[in-house]
Amino acid sequence: MAALGAGSWGTALAIQLARNGVEVRLWGRDAAAIRGLEAARENQRYLPGAALPPALIGEPDLAAAVAFAGDVLVTVPSHALRETLAGLQPHLRPGQRLILATKGLEPESARLPFEVAAEVLGDDRPVALLSGPSFAGEVGRGLPTAVTIASDEATLAADMARAFHDGVFRVYVGADMAGVAVGGAVKNVLAIAVGISDGLGYGANARALLITRGLSEMVRLGEPLGGRRETFMGMAGLGDLLLTCTDDQSRNRRMGLALAAGRTVAEAEADIRQVVEGVRVAREVHRIAEREGVELPICEQVYSVLHEDVAPPDAVRVLTERPFRNEID
Repeated sequence: MAALGAGSWGTALAIQLARNGVEVRLWGRDAAAIRGLEAARENQRYLPGAALPPALIGEPDLAAAVAFAGDVLVTVPSHALRETLAGLQPHLRPGQRLILATKGLEPESARLPFEVAAEVLGDDRPVALLSGPSFAGEVGRGLPTAVTIASDEATLAADMARAFHDGVFRVYVGADMAGVAVGGAVKNVLAIAVGISDGLGYGANARALLITRGLSEMVRLGEPLGGRRETFMGMAGLGDLLLTCTDDQSRNRRMGLALAAGRTVAEAEADIRQVVEGVRVAREVHRIAEREGVELPICEQVYSVLHEDVAPPDAVRVLTERPFRNEID
C-alpha cells in the first residue's frame, strides 16, 4: 500500500499497517524529510519514539510509491487534499482504490473528503473513509484504539478493515461516508469550544454541556448532508468528540486553551506547530449552516472567536444567555 502524508497521523497509520504485515511505502512532500525518516527508521519530527516496522519504507518519489501499491491511503490535511489527489491522479492505475483518513472540510467549498476525491479522480474510483477516536501517538505506540471505516463499496471497507485490524487496533465497518466525514470534521470545532471553556475555568459541568449539545449540533448539521443519526452515536461521532474534547493531546483543545489564555490564533498555531483543523473547519461549518438554515450556537460562537475577533468570555456569554428550549431537537 502507498501512504501519502508523512505527518503524525499518516505515519501512525502506516506503522499500524506494517505491523500487520502490509508492505507500505510512505510518501511526503518533503523528500529530504522522507529520506531522514528512512535513515533514522523513525519520524523524529512528527512521531518520535515510534519505530518503523521493517515492512514500512520511506519513499520520496510519489510515482514510485503508487506504482508499488495495490491501494492508496491518503492522510493529508483537508486544505491539501485536492492538490494531493491532483498530483496522485496521473500515477493511479485502474483498480487501485483509495482510503481517505483526512478529517475536515475543504476550504471555500465545504466539500467532504470523498466528494473532493470524486471531483478530482472521478466517481467510479472506489473510496473509503477512516475516522474515529485515535491520537496518532497512541496508535504509533500500539495502544488500544478503535476506528470506523466506511465505504459505498462493502468489499473495500472489509478489505481495509482486515488490513488495519489486529488485537489492539479494532475496526468497525459501515456505509455512511457522509456521517463519518461530518463527525471527523465538526468534532474539531467543538473541541476548541471545550478548550476555551476549560481554559476560562468554567468547570466540568460546562464541559459536559458543551459535549452533549455539541453532539446535537453535529447531528443537526450532518443529517442534511446525508449522515445518519446512528453514525454520530458511534466511534466517528461521539467517540471522536469525547476524545478530542477531553485530552490535551488534541491540537484543537489546545487551541481553545490558548485562546482562553489570551493568545491569538496565529500565536497558538505557532506554538502547536501542526495544522489545527478546527480553525479552518469552523469557517466551513459556518458556511454550511447558513446554506442549510441550520442553527449551531456552539459552532457559531467558535467561528466568532476564531474569525470575527470576539473575545472568548463574550462568546460564552452569548451561549449562557440563550433562552430555555426543548432538549430534543
